[in-house]
Parts: sequence; structure tokens; C-alpha cells
Amino acid sequence: MKSRKMCRSMFAILFVFGLLLGCSRSRGDAEITSEIQSKINSDTNIPTKQLTVGTSHGVVTLSGTVSNDFERTAAANDASQVEGVKTVLNNLQVAPVVASAPAHLSAPARQRTRFSSAALGRPTAASVRPSAVSLVTLPEGTPLSVRLVDSIDSNKNKDGDTFHATLDSPILAGGRVAVPKDADVEGQIQDLKSAGHFTGRSEIALVLTRVSFNGKEYEIETDKYTKEGASRGKRTAETIGGGAAVGALIGGLTGGGKGAAIGAGIGAGAGTGVQAVTKGQQIHLPSETLLEFRLNAPLTVEPSATSRNAGRARVE
Repeated sequence: MKSRKMCRSMFAILFVFGLLLGCSRSRGDAEITSEIQSKINSDTNIPTKQLTVGTSHGVVTLSGTVSNDFERTAAANDASQVEGVKTVLNNLQVAPVVASAPAHLSAPARQRTRFSSAALGRPTAASVRPSAVSLVTLPEGTPLSVRLVDSIDSNKNKDGDTFHATLDSPILAGGRVAVPKDADVEGQIQDLKSAGHFTGRSEIALVLTRVSFNGKEYEIETDKYTKEGASRGKRTAETIGGGAAVGALIGGLTGGGKGAAIGAGIGAGAGTGVQAVTKGQQIHLPSETLLEFRLNAPLTVEPSATSRNAGRARVE
């Protein structure tokens, strides 16, 4: 008799536990969906929000259309940061670009947000409101640290040559990444002067002209990076003069005054030949050289999407 009562009690406890577990799971999916929808609504990196969010047992499915791959990645990043998300299935499609109609011909449709009721074992979904594109302006004087991809040599390059580099550290604005690290950078060689055989020094000036990231290019204006090689004029005079003195001494010992004059001429010529072979010092900037620039004019960009807490959930 006692064993029967005990079995009934255990069965009742298991039944209630199962009901609580089912309700908890349903509420968890609904809460996850609501939080993801809220994050995407507040994310200014996703101006086009014609998408739906579905959650089932912690597996989130994103579907709908966005304007570009940048928005598609940002939406997946937002979903992956919500607690309880196990996997994000990113089924968002990038919509083709179409010409928009004039404002006086068509009026924008009123956007509505609809929420579906959560059902046990089924994904819950919510529509998302669109918002405006957010742009960031970097002020004049903003520093840019770049690392050369191409090497630069004053003896091989010429004025107007283009060189390539990458951004060595991200540019931040308002606590967020405006331009990401490793963004592609282009520059131009200006005021190039190669040292001659006898006098002068090598000089070079570099400026940055373009930065590219997230599929977009931006024209930029920066100050000049300049570098000068050591002057060889003084060494040329010392080499030629030293050769003439040695030649005159030898000529004087062998042939008197006339021999001294001839020897001085020969010695000077020898000194000139040596200096002509040892051409003036050139400027060489190898690949991976770190250079510093500053913006000469403000730059407005669409900020980069960054993944915070990227290791929290797997994104597919």
C-alpha cells in the first residue's frame, strides 16, 4: 500500500516538473526573440530592418532582406550576444539595388511591428522597424598609423607613384570603431629627389589618398610624411681633395714641380672616380615600415560593424 502511494507521488512530481520545464522553455524562446528584436531595433548599423527573428530551443533564425553584407553581419552579431542563444542561422538575403521613385510620386508605407505568440516547440517571430543610416565624421588632425605593403626606394620610384598600406590600428569615434584595423590604404609619392653622383641628398614625401573597408572607398587628405638621406657633398670634396694631395706628393718625389702637378691631376681624377662609384645615400622604406599621418580635412564614413563577445555563440 505504501509503495503504491509512493509511486503515485513520484509520478505527480515528474508530471509537474515536465509542465514547468515546457513552460520555462516557451518563455525562454519568447524572451530571447524579444531581446534580439530590441537589439536590432536600436542598432544604427542596420538601417534596413525588413527581417524577422525566430527562436526555437535557443537556436535563432534570421530571415528577410537587408541592403548589404555589412547589415547582414551586424544583425548576426547582435543576435549572438543575447544570453541563451546557442546558434544563429543567418538566412538574411541582400536585396538588389533598385532606383527609388521621386518623393512626390509615392508615399512611404506605414511600418508596423507585429509579434507572434510563442508556441511550445515552434519558433517565435517578430518584425523589425527600419531606422536611418548612422554616419561618423572624423575631425581634422585625426592620427592614422599605417604599415607599408609596398616597399619604397628613392632610387627606383618616381614622383606620382602609388603605394599600398594597411591601417595598423583602428580609428575610434564616440567609443565605437569608425575605421577597422587592417583597412586598405592607398598613398602617393611626392617631391621625390634622388641623390646625384657628387652633391645633394635624397628626399621623399608621402601622402595618403584613399581608405577602403566594408566594400566602400573614401577619398582622404593627409599631411606629408617626409624623409631625407644624408648629404654626400662634403664627402665628395674630401675624397677628391685627398686624392689630389696624395698624387701631388707622389709626383713631387718622382719628377719635381712638373711631376707634382701631373700627380695632383691624376690623384684628383682617381678621387672623382671613387666618389662617382659610391653614389649618394638613397632612401629605402621596406615593406612593414610603420608610418604616421594626420587628416588634413574631416572624413565622414559609415562606421565598421564590430563583434562584441564574439565567442559567446556560434554564427553560421
